[in-house]
Amino acid sequence: MELAHSLLLNEEAYNQLGEFQKAEFIFEWLRFLEKLLPVTSRADVREKQKKLAEQLISLLNSSPGPPTRRLIAKNLAILYSIGDAFSVYQTVDKCNELIRSKDDSPSYLPTKLAAVVCLGYLYKKLGRILGNSFTDTVGNVLKAVKNAESQGRYEIMLSLQNILNGLGAAATPCHRDIYKAARSCLTDRSMAVRCAAAKCLLELQKEAAFMWSTDLDSVATLCFKSFDGSNYDVRIAVSKLLGTVLARAVTCKQATASARQNVRKISLDEAMELLGTGFLRGSSGFLRAGGDILKGISSVSRDIRVGVTQAYVVFVSTLGRQWLERNFSSLLSHILDLVSQSHPKAIQTQMDAICCRRCISFILRATVGGLLGEKAQIAAAKEICQAIWKLKKVVDVVMSDGNLETRIGTTDVTASQHVLVCVLHELGSLVHGLGTTAAPLLQDSSTGVLDAVISVILHPSISVRLAAAWCLRCIAVALPSYVSPLLDRCIERLSALKSSPEAVTGYSFAVAALLGAVKHCPLGIPHGKGKVIMTVAEDLLCSASQNSRISIQRTQAGWLLVASLMTLGPAVVQHYLPRMLLLWKCVFPLSPKDLETERTRGDSFTWQVTLEGRAGALCAIKTFVSYCGGLLTDEVIQRLLPPLPCAVDLLTRLPSIHKMYGNALKTPAMTYRHRLYELLALLPPKTYEERFCAILKELVADFTATDNQMAACTFLLPPLCHQDDLLLLGPFLQETDHRFIEEQLLLGSNIAGGSLEYDPYSIYEKAAEGDSVPKPLPPALSVISAAVRLFGVMFSHVAESQRLQVLDKLLASIKQTKGARQQTVQLNIVSAFSSFLKHLASCKGSLGPEEVRRPALTLVMGALESNNPLLRCAAAESLARLAQVVADSAFTAGLAQVSFDKLKSARDVVSRTGHSLALGSLYRYLGGIGSTQHLNACVGILYTLSQDNTSPDVQTWALHSLSLIIDSAGPLYHVHVEPTLSLVVMLLLTVPPAYAEVHQSLGRCLNALITTLGPELQGTKTAVSALRTSCLLGCAVMQDNPDCLVQAQAISCLQQLHMFAPRHVNLSSLVSCLCVNLCSSYLLLRRAVLACLRQLVQREAAEVSEHAVTFVKDCREDFTPEINIREVGLEGALLSLLDKELDQRLCQDIKETLSHMLTSVAVEKLSFWLKLCKDVLAASTDFTSVASVDTTQEEEGAKEDDDVLTSESDERSHPFTNPKWSTRVFAAECVCKIISHCENAGRTHFDITLAQERKQRDSRDDFLVLHLADLIRMAFMAATDHSDQLRLSGLQTLLVVVRKFASVPEPEFPGHVILEQYQANVGAALRPAFAPETPPDVTAKACQVCSAWIASGVVSDLNDLRRVHQLLISSLTKVQAGKEAQSQLYNESASTMEILAVLKAWAEVYIVAVEREKNQSDAHKQTLTITNSTDESYRDLTSSADGLLDLVQADLGTLSKLWLAALQDFALLTLPSEYASQLPVEGGAFYTAETIENARPHYHNSWALILYATALWLTSTGFLVVDPDEGVTNLSRPVTPTTMCQDSSSRAAVKSPEDVNTDIFHLILGISVEFLCSPRSDAAMENISACLHALQAFLDVPWPRSKIGGDQELGVELLNVLHRLILTRESPDIQLATLEVVRQILFAAQEHVREKRRSAEVDDGAAEKETLPEFGEGKDTGGLVPGKSLVFATLELCVCILVRQLPQLNPKVTGSPAVKAGKPQLLSESGSRLVSAALVILSDIPSVCSPEGSVSVLPTILYLIIGVLRETAVKLPDGQLPLTVAASLQALKGILSSPMARAEKSRTAWTELLRSALVTVLDCWDPDGAQQELDEVNLLTAITVFILSTSPEVTTIECLQKRCIEKFKIALDSKDPVVQLKCYQLLLSIFQYPNKAVSYPYIHSLAPSIMRKLQETEKTKPENSAELQVIQEGIKVVAALIAIAEEEHRAYLVACLLPLLISFLLDENSLGSATNSARNLHEFALQNVMQIGPQYSSVFKKVMASSPTMKARLESAVKGNQESIKVKTTPKHAKNPGKSSSIQLKTNFL
Repeated sequence: MELAHSLLLNEEAYNQLGEFQKAEFIFEWLRFLEKLLPVTSRADVREKQKKLAEQLISLLNSSPGPPTRRLIAKNLAILYSIGDAFSVYQTVDKCNELIRSKDDSPSYLPTKLAAVVCLGYLYKKLGRILGNSFTDTVGNVLKAVKNAESQGRYEIMLSLQNILNGLGAAATPCHRDIYKAARSCLTDRSMAVRCAAAKCLLELQKEAAFMWSTDLDSVATLCFKSFDGSNYDVRIAVSKLLGTVLARAVTCKQATASARQNVRKISLDEAMELLGTGFLRGSSGFLRAGGDILKGISSVSRDIRVGVTQAYVVFVSTLGRQWLERNFSSLLSHILDLVSQSHPKAIQTQMDAICCRRCISFILRATVGGLLGEKAQIAAAKEICQAIWKLKKVVDVVMSDGNLETRIGTTDVTASQHVLVCVLHELGSLVHGLGTTAAPLLQDSSTGVLDAVISVILHPSISVRLAAAWCLRCIAVALPSYVSPLLDRCIERLSALKSSPEAVTGYSFAVAALLGAVKHCPLGIPHGKGKVIMTVAEDLLCSASQNSRISIQRTQAGWLLVASLMTLGPAVVQHYLPRMLLLWKCVFPLSPKDLETERTRGDSFTWQVTLEGRAGALCAIKTFVSYCGGLLTDEVIQRLLPPLPCAVDLLTRLPSIHKMYGNALKTPAMTYRHRLYELLALLPPKTYEERFCAILKELVADFTATDNQMAACTFLLPPLCHQDDLLLLGPFLQETDHRFIEEQLLLGSNIAGGSLEYDPYSIYEKAAEGDSVPKPLPPALSVISAAVRLFGVMFSHVAESQRLQVLDKLLASIKQTKGARQQTVQLNIVSAFSSFLKHLASCKGSLGPEEVRRPALTLVMGALESNNPLLRCAAAESLARLAQVVADSAFTAGLAQVSFDKLKSARDVVSRTGHSLALGSLYRYLGGIGSTQHLNACVGILYTLSQDNTSPDVQTWALHSLSLIIDSAGPLYHVHVEPTLSLVVMLLLTVPPAYAEVHQSLGRCLNALITTLGPELQGTKTAVSALRTSCLLGCAVMQDNPDCLVQAQAISCLQQLHMFAPRHVNLSSLVSCLCVNLCSSYLLLRRAVLACLRQLVQREAAEVSEHAVTFVKDCREDFTPEINIREVGLEGALLSLLDKELDQRLCQDIKETLSHMLTSVAVEKLSFWLKLCKDVLAASTDFTSVASVDTTQEEEGAKEDDDVLTSESDERSHPFTNPKWSTRVFAAECVCKIISHCENAGRTHFDITLAQERKQRDSRDDFLVLHLADLIRMAFMAATDHSDQLRLSGLQTLLVVVRKFASVPEPEFPGHVILEQYQANVGAALRPAFAPETPPDVTAKACQVCSAWIASGVVSDLNDLRRVHQLLISSLTKVQAGKEAQSQLYNESASTMEILAVLKAWAEVYIVAVEREKNQSDAHKQTLTITNSTDESYRDLTSSADGLLDLVQADLGTLSKLWLAALQDFALLTLPSEYASQLPVEGGAFYTAETIENARPHYHNSWALILYATALWLTSTGFLVVDPDEGVTNLSRPVTPTTMCQDSSSRAAVKSPEDVNTDIFHLILGISVEFLCSPRSDAAMENISACLHALQAFLDVPWPRSKIGGDQELGVELLNVLHRLILTRESPDIQLATLEVVRQILFAAQEHVREKRRSAEVDDGAAEKETLPEFGEGKDTGGLVPGKSLVFATLELCVCILVRQLPQLNPKVTGSPAVKAGKPQLLSESGSRLVSAALVILSDIPSVCSPEGSVSVLPTILYLIIGVLRETAVKLPDGQLPLTVAASLQALKGILSSPMARAEKSRTAWTELLRSALVTVLDCWDPDGAQQELDEVNLLTAITVFILSTSPEVTTIECLQKRCIEKFKIALDSKDPVVQLKCYQLLLSIFQYPNKAVSYPYIHSLAPSIMRKLQETEKTKPENSAELQVIQEGIKVVAALIAIAEEEHRAYLVACLLPLLISFLLDENSLGSATNSARNLHEFALQNVMQIGPQYSSVFKKVMASSPTMKARLESAVKGNQESIKVKTTPKHAKNPGKSSSIQLKTNFL
């Protein structure tokens, strides 16, 4: 194929190819040429033009296929437009000549068609350049139309369209002729020709004024005729033509009219009148209303009506949004007039009326719902309300009129009903779409929406009452706050007007509809409403028999209310279950005998009432079973069963009752049947086994009933066919934007579409997806469909022997009927059988013995050859399922063989299509298992069939079947891939485009092939490359196909290719194709586009976005998308599409695509994305002045607030006009996502200084913090909107902004943060959320934002904080008001949510206030220690913290009670279910017993912070919570004085404070332990850490510590829980918090042991010490019991932490206890903190043990501490100590100085063990010095700690002492000054140790070498400060030695030291030039000499006398420094000791 990529056709390569490859080669070359020509230079083109033109024209003659001829034409046109145009005339003549040719043979046809296409493209591209030649051309082409066949007519029409497009106004002379030709084609018998003619006329009307002036009427009539017998595509094309022409006629400018006098402008009314005529009278014209219509027999065919409906929509859409806003009232009145009494013919039968109503609803939905913004929709809703009021007046007049002429009036009433139904449905849909933004509309008393709707609930027509009820339901779903008041209002009216039949049904419908709405309102309704409704229902049922006039209505209403109540779900229904079961039991007679007597009594009317009641009861039980499955326990099922046998018996007697009492019972009997079938299908078949026979008989009778003429195939079969197979049936069953009206055409003319009045019980059900209203079918159809379902469920449980009889009976009944009846019966039976097979396959049942297979097969095979394509589909599916159920390979092979034989012999289309699909289906269900030979046979036959060009149907079905086989065969298909691909491409290149369905099947095959090849498509081999090229070529052909569904297939094929071989798909051309189709009028094409985009942007979002913008910029073609990609980019285009799109699935795809794009590129294109979101959110200022900042509170801030609140309302500046609230919610969510992506991208986004610097360096950089004002503004706009969902999103955005930016400092005002300037905006955004009428979920979210804002510390000024704080106080007051004051609008759990949100917010604020105060008091302590700080600076520091605490303090009394009450509730709710009986009957403090389930999640959400806050509060009061005024019992708020775990009756009068404290103690501890025991894997980390912090705070107080210390089991339990937490949670913060709690538990135990020892000593004061009992663990045996021992538990936990951080500590890991240490390692910061915390705990353990116990644990503790020291002793620069080493030395010191080491009972053991430990430390030095990484300083320190902290007997053993001294010696000789320095410091502390036995050996061994080292330094002066410090430290050691030495040795030492010091002195000359260190040394030496001189004057004098040079040196130094000493020594004094002391602070372990 690469050879095809050249400017001229490579003829040599071309001639070597086979026939089929030639076609592919040509197509590939033409595709390449089309891209190449525009980018080739003109000169190059002209040079080769002649040759190229010849090649292209010769191709015209070679019978090219449709796609090829289009490309030849395009290329010729491009060639002449770029190169020389003079030779184009020859080409035009050549084409004309080809068209004129007399050759009519089929083989010549493609050439003629190619010539036609070619002319079209030449004129389109070159237009007027071709001058006057066009008249001849057009004449010639029009002549050809007359005897052309359909393909010719099709191509000619499209060519004429192109010619007109190219020539524009110049073609005027031919307009009339073209018009005539197109007219005849518009009613052509070929649908494709009709579509082409419509396109041609659409092009023509742009210039031909007569079409929309003089000839307008005839154009309209022509279009109506064209609709007759049309298909979907024709209706789309023709309605577009008609709508556009009429819109043109209405808007044509007067200027053109004056130029041509004959052009008349028609008025809007006339235009609509024209459309109305078509709608009402169809194609019969105006005057020629045939006799039929006059007689009133014929009605307008449905397809005309549907076509005209679509034309209305096009008409309005073309005129646009603003036009619609201005003219809505006239449009509305015209449209409603179509179904009003002025045209009774349109609505004479119920079916017609339903169809017309659907059409009217569709027009309103598509225009009002699709075009108008929210503001305009509200205006439209007001108009609609006016219409309702007008109609209401008419009805009122008629109803109140008692005259004799009322008969005429009743027609008014019945006719007005249809108008009302349409209007109410539209009003409902409008409000539903507006959501809470409709609030102003409903509050507007002048419109009176609710009054209007409720007023028509009493309308005499049932369909109006139902429509009004549905409208109320929509209002309730949109505005949840109205559900409760509306229910109250309707129940009240229902009770008041019990004696009016209209009122009883109307209001019961309304109540049922409102109950159905509750499940869509998350906030629910008050629980008590259910009780009221149940009572009303019972009352209606009981009083039904009192007044026969309204018996039926009351019975129906009563059961309807019961049934709708069931939809509230198990939590509500369980309370009314006994009452409902009682009603159920009473509705049926108890025994068959009673039933018999009942039958003989009564009359027609009583039976009507009885059947209505029983059907209602069945429906109620059915609803119960489907909505409350959770309550269906065995016991309940047993109570449901008794009436069932009687219900079935009644079913069998219905026919005889019907006969007895006449036709009045027909409908009630059908309804009863339907309800019973539905209920039985839901119950387990086991429950009614003994009645199987009776039921089966009835089912069979229903399927074969003689009076049932309705063929319900379109309802019964689609669910039983495979979704993919339905594609075969054309666009009929596919989803389209017009499905709502197109559905009617499926049904055949004698079936009406579904409608609410057929089944009032569906009023509380949810409408099916895509429908705005439920559409139950007529009773006759719903019975059949319920019977089919029941047969499926039941027949699989029938005994196998019985199955045979039933099947034989069914077969016989098909044979007995004839004609249309036979088809209906066959259809019912096949549906039932398919349903059975489907059920059987899903429950893995078996069909039964051989003999059952025979009738089954006969049944299916009969249907497989039916004329109804849908039935054939279902039969093929059943055949495959039959094979699946039988599961016998021989049987399957037999079935396949039958189909093979049939396909070989049969010639008729029906059997060929049926059997070819059967093969595919068999393969789908049993795929892969069939032998390859079977596969080969299938493929061979299907190949042949798919090339049968005499029948497109056969091709379509065969190819579809082939695609199924390719899909199912998987890898087995590889051998066939190549030939199949060739076949597919060949057919794509040759099948005429008019056969769209064949192309669609080809598309499915190609898709399956691409999937089969999969990733292999990336390969580089020639074979793979050829396959890939063929796939791409196939996609290219499909992309050019005029049919939108084929284009959709092309896109999904390219999507697959892009997934498997992304490098080979040209992304830019794919993206441009997607952009063009983004707004296609075909839903499936839009879906394909978005599915593809969604995949592309996951991998290459940035590229896709760039390609889209580039494409739009370069676009020279007439591509004007409805959405502006050029300005707002692809992302903006998708956002505006999201706003217009009504299809839910598509909206979901758009959102996902945008989310992927945002993830990939939001950070790079930050400004762009934020601007998009801002534009969407700001465009919503329809409702300006939403909220106003309270300016009394801020004078200076008022101006900026105005800015904030009024955004520009100038529409033109917005790319988005009035986006819907759902789009705005999505934009707000996007803002939150952008913030989180920026957070992941780096800190710069949250650091304004850095961001500004980077921005200055590179202006393209962009950072989030620079857009903070926009973020706040967007959050503000959203938070103050009318839409509650948007308010929630806005508050969430605000919350995120506050949390992320709270700590960003403001560089211009140090000490302030950047958010501070926005406090007015934040306050203003929050205030509306606390208004009384705000829904609780919004208030709850606002509380969260308030607490975050206060806690963030952004605002330090208390007065500013008070504003937000005030909001929280107001909500706290609301909480205190208690249950009585709660609003009755929502469920009680909603107020639980709000209360807990308020308490949680307060808890968060309190926690922060306490933490801040703690931090500042710590800071204050530090400042005090560092400098004696002045009081004022401290006051400043703490003002804001104290202030915040003061703010909270005022309400703490109330809060603490409420917090405790909430915790108590939470504790009750977490009890396991078996304790349910112990829960308080009336509920808890904040939840009611009935709403317990709904309340749980709210408690789970907020308990943790409340627990922490309560613990902090208890800590602050020191657990003294007794309030003498109140009595102690009131832990919770006064309203519900529930107490801890005690019933009110048994409560003691007053509890002692100790008891109250104990209760609180157990409550808090219980909640914590229960949660920490097993936190769910999704438990938030915040909850765990809050819980741990609460425990910490709790254990800070002595009283709870004493409780835990005194109860060892409790302590151990707690430790075990904490241990498990450490094992399951990796977070270092949580582990640290856990260790802190462990430390406190250990501390509590220490206190306890200490207290016991103290009291024992006091008691036994005089007694002997020996007799004292042992306290502490281990008693006198030293044993520790795992599970009982606190010490053991603590050790376990510490080991767990240490071993996880340092695995080498585990002896198992390292092989033996004598660990061969690896390299020491430095831990991470968090790791170090964890290890240090664990070591602190370890060092405290011995103090909890008895002496014997301490001996047991000591080895472990020492092993661990020394292990940590050894493993982490890493050398750090500057001699710093790693944190872990410091901690281990500290722990070591703690252990060594433990009193246990000196206690008599443990002393010897401790001494032994400590010596061993010292040996271990000494062994850490490697003898061969290989271990250089170990820091000897750390080990020396450890040795020193041993020497100084243990009793002398440990370290004074000679062998140990020698080794220690050895180590010090090595260290002294170290080359490292740091080591030397540390060594001197440590020796200094050892030398000064008071016990001489310890210190003397060291002095004797080491003092001489110290002196020696110091004397050496005389010669080598210090180079740097480190060496200087070493010398200074050495001198300090000697000075200390002098102080310790006995008198006789002192003189010697001084004499040694003085010369050394004097040698360091400098004279005045050299002082100036000396280095820094020399000068410092000089000063230090001088200072020391000055100290030593006076101290030891005699020695000093002796030395001076002995050496005159020294004396002279000293004197000169003293003189030289006399002055400077005064100045300098004072700071030096402060500085040097300071330095050393700071080191001492850090590392003073000694």
